[in-house]
Amino acid sequence: MAVDVLLGLQWGDEGKGKIVDHLADSYDAICRFQGGPNAGHTIKIGKDKHVLHTIPSGVFRPETKNIVGNGVVIDPITFSKELDGLLSSGLDCSPNLYISKKAHLILPTHRYLDAASEAQKGAQKIGSTLRGIGPTYMDKTGRNGLRVGDITTADFRGRYDALKNKHLQLAAIYPEIEFNLEEEEKKWFIAIDRLKTLKLIECEYFMNDLIGKNKKILAEGAQGSMLDITYGTYPFVTSSHTITAGVCTGLGVPPSSIKKVIGITKAYCTRVGSGPFPTELFDETGEKLMDEGKEFGATTGRSRRCGWVDIPQLKYVVMLNGVTDLVITKLDVLSVLSEFKAGMAYELKGGEKTGHLPFELGENIANIDYQTFEGWKTDIHSAKTISDLPEQAIQYLNFLEKELDVPISMISVGPERTQTIVKK
Repeated sequence: MAVDVLLGLQWGDEGKGKIVDHLADSYDAICRFQGGPNAGHTIKIGKDKHVLHTIPSGVFRPETKNIVGNGVVIDPITFSKELDGLLSSGLDCSPNLYISKKAHLILPTHRYLDAASEAQKGAQKIGSTLRGIGPTYMDKTGRNGLRVGDITTADFRGRYDALKNKHLQLAAIYPEIEFNLEEEEKKWFIAIDRLKTLKLIECEYFMNDLIGKNKKILAEGAQGSMLDITYGTYPFVTSSHTITAGVCTGLGVPPSSIKKVIGITKAYCTRVGSGPFPTELFDETGEKLMDEGKEFGATTGRSRRCGWVDIPQLKYVVMLNGVTDLVITKLDVLSVLSEFKAGMAYELKGGEKTGHLPFELGENIANIDYQTFEGWKTDIHSAKTISDLPEQAIQYLNFLEKELDVPISMISVGPERTQTIVKK
């Protein structure tokens, strides 16, 4: 059986957690293939809201295997807190939770370096979540990192101390920040002991065994395609490959195993932190979108910048990812507007108009060509089928399908599990 992929088509926060949870019943395994606790997948079930940072979003389905792949970086403290949060709601996910031995560990000093480096940048900061993600991936590519499988070795403490001391020497070049390393280390080693009790696997063999047994697998991306380390708005990006190509290296599966690529985009657009955002709104409409959409980061709590859908940007990531199915989320948020827009083309500073993303997405764009749409000013939270939607909403969905040349398979009209339209 093939591996299907679900990922974000913007700068993250597209609503991936809810959609994975909705789809999970159709899959035998849900797998995280990259990122770390800088992700925040929010799932609302009845009155309960769950935010998952590292654990895959299939944990609320008792028969589903949940796999943390080798492309993920794990902070044992955050991971332990997630487990506690699930336990407090009555869910013990450990029987169906599997962790790759090749996944890298985030040390307390990784978080220290992350915060100190960002503090030194001042106004030039890249908007890091300060979770230690970047320094951990730097150690991975620099061949210095510690992996989950290392925690079972006899010399693990010595290897930890060597890496910690290297970090502290590096930290001397940064300004001092408030960070209680001793206290964080205590919590970290307690969490390491808990990590040892979970199912640690050789991910590449585990995954290909599932494929060989014709199991249905969904690879769950974190962040969004525009934060990819190579193809995103560098340097305002994350430190991993957030696009479809990252699935192969992040889980140990061959490209030939990938079948369906489900791309998720909001009906408008948001971004957290620094970096270019061509269609960003700086007016009351942007504030209205933020308020109605409750646009605050699930991981950082920071307010999200809001703007219109950007068609050139979406075409770019549809191309990179090979998207076969489109999911539109937060269509209901547009219900508060009498009209809304979509960015159709960029006017560059030299006067040229283009539908391609320029090398410098922020600095090279002088203006945006927009198409305006009539709003519907009607509550659509109870819509169950396409025909339940106002004609203006249907026209907008048809527009997105035509422009992106990808069929829409699902539409989210609210945060609840049940507020999802599946398009036949």
